[in-house]
Order: sequence, then C-alpha cells, then structure tokens
Amino acid sequence: MNVKKFTAPTSREALRKVREALGPDAVILSNRPMDGVVEILALANDDAASLASPVDDAPPGAPHLDLDDGYAAAPAPVAARQPQMAARPAMQAPSAPMPRAPFAPSMPPQSMHPMQPPAHQPIQQATHQPVQQAMHQPRQQAMPPAVDMASISALLAEAVNSAKANAAAEMHGMMTELRAMRGMMETQLAELSWGSAQQREPHKAAVLRELLAAGFSATLARRLLDKLPAGRGADEALRWIRTVLARNIGAMANEDALIERGGVFALVGPTGVGKTTSTAKLAARCVMRHGPEKLALITTDAYRIGAHEQLRIYGKILGVMVHSVKDEADLRIALKELRNKHTVLIDTVGVSQRDQMVTEQVAMLQGTDVDVKRLLCLNATSTQETLTEVVRAYQGSGLAGSIITKLDEAASLGNVLDVVIRQKLQLFYVSNGQRVPEDLHLAQPAELVERAFRLKKDGSDLTDGELPMLMAAAGNDGLREVHLG
Repeated sequence: MNVKKFTAPTSREALRKVREALGPDAVILSNRPMDGVVEILALANDDAASLASPVDDAPPGAPHLDLDDGYAAAPAPVAARQPQMAARPAMQAPSAPMPRAPFAPSMPPQSMHPMQPPAHQPIQQATHQPVQQAMHQPRQQAMPPAVDMASISALLAEAVNSAKANAAAEMHGMMTELRAMRGMMETQLAELSWGSAQQREPHKAAVLRELLAAGFSATLARRLLDKLPAGRGADEALRWIRTVLARNIGAMANEDALIERGGVFALVGPTGVGKTTSTAKLAARCVMRHGPEKLALITTDAYRIGAHEQLRIYGKILGVMVHSVKDEADLRIALKELRNKHTVLIDTVGVSQRDQMVTEQVAMLQGTDVDVKRLLCLNATSTQETLTEVVRAYQGSGLAGSIITKLDEAASLGNVLDVVIRQKLQLFYVSNGQRVPEDLHLAQPAELVERAFRLKKDGSDLTDGELPMLMAAAGNDGLREVHLG
C-alpha cells in the first residue's frame, strides 16, 4: 500500500496535485488543515483494490473522491467487488451511507478508514441524484409556465368590462354636467324672456298673481300664460283662464253613470281622508235608489281599533250587511258570494302613500276575478306635493275616478284642482261635511274654479322681480297636455 500525502494552501490546489500524481480514480483517505495548509492523504486506485479481503464481515471497496465533480462516491472495480458481495449473508445488508458534501476550505476535515464498508454503488447513486436534482431544479424553475388561454381570455374580458364601466361613468358625468348647463341656460333665458314679457304685457303679470294666489302651481300657470291669446286685457285674460281650467277638469255628468250602472267600487287613500264617511254617503245614495237588498258593504280595515264597527253602524242604520275581509283570498270569496248584488262598496284601510302596503293593497284589489273600480279620495287641505305623491302611489293600473273630501276645511282649492288637472283624474264627487248623505255632491268644475279664485290668498308678497325667477324655475315636468278649448 502506497499512501501519499499532498499539501497545498487550498483544497482545490491539493486536489489538483492528487489528480496529477495518482490519476482521476484516486481514493482520498483524509483531508485536514494543518499550519495554514491543507493536507490530503490519498491512495491510488490499484492499491485500493489490493486491500480487498475475502472475509465476510469485511465488505470490499473504499470510498473515494470523484475528482471530476468533487463528490466522494467512486466505486471500486466491479471484478474485485462481485465475489465479496456474493459471499455476504442475506441478513447482513449494508447500511445506506449518507452522501458526502464537496470539499471546501471552510468545511471541517473528514477522514475515512480504508476498511470502512462504503457500499459503493448505493453511495454513488445517492450522491449523484441530489447533484442531478440540484443541476436540473434551477432550469425547471426558470422555464416559463404554460400559457392558459382561458385565464388570458378572462383577463382580457375583465379589462374590457372595466374600460367600458369607466367610459360609461365618464359619459354619465359628462351628460349630467351638460344637463345642468342646459337647465341653467334655459332658466336664465326664461328669466330674461319673462322679464321682457312682463314689461311688454303687464296684464300677464296680473293674471299670474291671481293664479298663484288661488293655489295653482307655477307650472300650470306658465302653460296657460304661454297659450294666452294676444290682445286681451287682464280681466278678459282671467276669464279665459277660468274657462280653460273648468274644461280641463273631467267630471261625472250625473249619478246614473255610477249608481244606475252599479258594480264593485273600492275607496282608497291615505289615513284620515274620509274613506269610511264617503263610503257611507255612497251607500245611502244606493239604498235610496235601489233599496238595501241590492247593496253590500265590505271593509278591509282590521288595523284600527273600532274601524270596522263604524261602518257596521252605518250598515245597521241603512239595513245593509257589512262583511269583513283580511286578505285577497277572503276578498275573492266575499265577492263571489255577493255577485248577485247590484253595487258593492269596499272600504279599505288607510295607508300612507310612502308605505309598502300601498302596493300590496293595489295588488289585492286587482288580483280578484271581479273588476274592482278604485276611487281615490283626495284631501283638499293637503299640499300639491303631497297630493301628487298620493296619486302616483295609488295609480296602479289606473284609477276609475276620484272624490275630493274635506272641501269645507280647505283654505285654498287651487292645489287639489291643479293635481286633478295635471294628473287627468276623473272627478266624481266632492264632500264638504260629515253629514250622511247630505254632504256629498256631484263635482261642478266651473263652481270649483270660481270657489278657488274666491278663496285666493294675497299674492302681493311676490315682487315684480321675483315673478320672472319663479316662472323660469317652473318647468313642464309632470304636466300632461292641457286642453285649451
């Protein structure tokens, strides 16, 4: 055995000397730093083969350092190893050694005994496998991922939708600004126009004051003044406007269209507008015309305490049976049982125009198999804004008519007449008291318009400079066509 020692400042230098002296198949026995240098003990491959022993408990071969890649895993010659492997018992399997790391100057010295069983082939496989994995792993990570066309399509679609949404938002903002600019310009031009018209035609300012004092809206007043014939004085223009207002109030000519024809009528409206009292007044007129056996009363007001008792008292006085229903199913059954009656009057529960129950009530009346005509009760003491909300809430598929209540309590009638004209409601009756059935009258449009102007308020609080601004701010929104006659 010819063991040689090599020293060098670094491990790389020492390994180079081993390679030059003993060849690339040399076996490294030990390496350690000594006095600032690295000492390596090496053995030639032929000398390592001669160390093989035929004893069973001395496995052949010795580990060595593969100088090509710097890892200790080179096997002994196969011819010298096969007989010894065949002689090993089956129960004495060599233990799998741990792979050795490459030599570096910072690593601690490592040594091997020449007779240590290395199991060369498993060591070589275990040693080279991590090296191959380490060599191929960065290459696999550097490879670009597979292109997913579905993900790319989804990203493109998302980008397109986002661009469309941004464009729509910008367009909406631009249109809003344009509408605001148009409205401002229209207001200023209308103000200038009305200011000049007031100077040219002073009688229009006088008529405008009369309309506003009677309770009519600036929107309706602007429409009427725009159509006012030229060459008329203030009194003549006011008479023309009264005639136009009366012609635009649709009223029932006589009671025969309601009482003689009969049918199913439901009085609807907010709380406290007089639906129960108006129902009793209509019931009294039907009883006087056809008798109590031709009339039936139904109440759906199960919310207020004693509400149905009030109608039962009226029914007892008139000799008419009063039926109480809770929902659409009960109403359908009651109407089916009362199909032989000439007239059926339904007193509904009062609901605020902003309550969701309004929609449910309208759906309940429209969900029956019978044609239920809805009559809207309008409180004459309410403002135009409130009455407009009430009409829009109870409109549904259409109202058969309306009844103006509390006419005796109203300080102005122009507000309710303005809503009737603008919403094109059919006016049946007006109620001016609590007496049954005396305080219920057919609507007379001309009398109502004259009464509205008689109850007018003092309109002198508006100055000449404020009238153009008021008329300029009044648009045609919510104003249906006015028939001038």
